[in-house]
Amino acid sequence: MPNYSLVIFDFDGTLADSVPWFMTALDRTADRFNLKRVDPAEIESLRMLSSRDALKHLGVPMLKLPQMAIYVREIFAEAMHDIPLFAGAADMLAALRAAGVKLAIVSSNGEANVRHVLGPAADLIDHYACGSSIFGKAQKFAAVLRALRQSPARTLGVGDEIRDIDAARQAGLSAGAITFGYNARAALENHAPEFLFDDYESLKRAVLA
Repeated sequence: MPNYSLVIFDFDGTLADSVPWFMTALDRTADRFNLKRVDPAEIESLRMLSSRDALKHLGVPMLKLPQMAIYVREIFAEAMHDIPLFAGAADMLAALRAAGVKLAIVSSNGEANVRHVLGPAADLIDHYACGSSIFGKAQKFAAVLRALRQSPARTLGVGDEIRDIDAARQAGLSAGAITFGYNARAALENHAPEFLFDDYESLKRAVLA
């Protein structure tokens, strides 16, 4: 019997190798909303910060976030044909699904974008909760649990950012963090998720062993 009956995944930086694209899209977004461009020398230090702290550091007004999220989804749609899944992501999803584990995706990205990048693996997902606000994931997690009739005690939330760990905890889930996405491994480790995953094999072992 698997250790978890449901795994809820973030998408960008967790299943999709889209962080490099987001880094290149920062200047375009900054120009669109009259914000200061990010100095490339700052990127590694930003990877140590939570989303709230990074936005504060960059001087991004919180009131602009909803509009910015919509804009980023729109320009992602222009580039999604060139954004791949991480190697092994589709096989990992297939292995979990074959073992009877339910799968969901909670993302601030648009569902059409997510499905396109997933390709055939999109059919492995039991529930999509996309277009969430940057800091609204905990509520989305709760909605997924209700929709799939799952217990938080038997659910693992997997993401690549500090905010994903925080949201999982708020919703009563175990938290797993992918170390090859946005936030640096040391930053994730400082927030003590139940699991740190350096590859998808370790994720499969945590869920299925």
